[in-house]
Amino acid sequence: MPDPDCDPDAGLSGERTRASALPRRIAHLDMDAFFASVELLRYPQLRDLPLVIGGGRRRVDDALLARHGERALRFIPVAEFPLLKDYVGRGVITTATYAARQFGIGSAMGMMKAARLCPQAIMLPVDFDEIRRYSQLFKTTIAGIAPVVQDRGIDEVYIDFTDVPGGQRGGGRVLARLIQKSIFEKTGLTCSIGVAPNRLLAKMASEFDKPNGISIVQEADLQARIWPLGVRKINGIGPKSGDKLARLGIRTIGELAACEPQWLMAQFGKATGAWMHEAAWGRDDSPVQTTSEPVSMSRETTFERDLHAVRDKAELGAIFTRLCEQVASDLQRKGYVARTIGIKLRYDDFKTATRDHTASFYTADARALRRLAGQCLKRVPLDKRLRLLGVRASALRKVSDAPVYEPNRPLAQVERPPAATKSVANGELF
Repeated sequence: MPDPDCDPDAGLSGERTRASALPRRIAHLDMDAFFASVELLRYPQLRDLPLVIGGGRRRVDDALLARHGERALRFIPVAEFPLLKDYVGRGVITTATYAARQFGIGSAMGMMKAARLCPQAIMLPVDFDEIRRYSQLFKTTIAGIAPVVQDRGIDEVYIDFTDVPGGQRGGGRVLARLIQKSIFEKTGLTCSIGVAPNRLLAKMASEFDKPNGISIVQEADLQARIWPLGVRKINGIGPKSGDKLARLGIRTIGELAACEPQWLMAQFGKATGAWMHEAAWGRDDSPVQTTSEPVSMSRETTFERDLHAVRDKAELGAIFTRLCEQVASDLQRKGYVARTIGIKLRYDDFKTATRDHTASFYTADARALRRLAGQCLKRVPLDKRLRLLGVRASALRKVSDAPVYEPNRPLAQVERPPAATKSVANGELF
């Protein structure tokens, strides 16, 4: 009888007939510097140079072409591109090429700070239309090979390799290579793939050999490859939990795995402590879900200048109303209603405040969202200038599954506003 690992045809047919007995193989695929890589397709002359993407939505193509007539974009001299050192504003970096990352630049870093680290970096804005087009293209390519795909954002997915032909060979390496090759042929872009027994380990593995790498992790690799990593490498342990673990003397996943479950529960709560212990031991039974319900929908904006709740009341009020209208539009377009409405404020000292309010009804009406969000404003200090404002809708349900607030019914009849604990000096809120 042929060996499935040596005979491709035997291996593929064998996997189809033995699906129920196959070990679980889950992949996490992450596109390499996705936003920057899409720009490099347009401007290949910038390849291998430090390049950052972010800072706004304006298009530079028209300005460049205006100076160079009908010359193709790929022939425009590098010296003509805008540099990070000339940026003035409050934008943040969406992504950076690996050449720029060598200077310490990373995603979500302020553009002005990045300019101090690498002033010679070339700066380009995000082209959202192109990003969405390439995102859809690479995901469609994957689904044509391995149909069980979970969308995790614009540039990453989870894929269930378990029952896919080739998904068991080499621990999943054969199928991962096929997907990498297919994406590159369709898009010209590279990706990195981690394959492991579950999503938790696959997410970590996809970072091992970036860019354009494939990393295979087996259960036996836990101690050697996973435990030396920092605890923040576990998807779900954020800055606050990471800082607390560090204060407790726990910095690596191996050190976390050595902790008694009961002790972790006492420190972080029963659910979180138990999950941390399981995660440190590489245990994760969560499925790759091809469909999922959204947890929340939100909109936020960072101001060009800091605004004050009193002196800039009219401008803040207009922005606040527009955010509520955008959230309402998102809900209506996707067929959802929300019961919990929240706000997010970031002050000029970069401290952040959030508040939310759970109503007695579900709604996707902009006026109702505005009133509920306004109630949250009464519970935060508004004496400092603001740099960011956001509105969030959560506790979502499908329109067909929830009783919906009627817009023409006065809000006061169905919802009593919570008592205000904070207000601005003159008692007025925007």
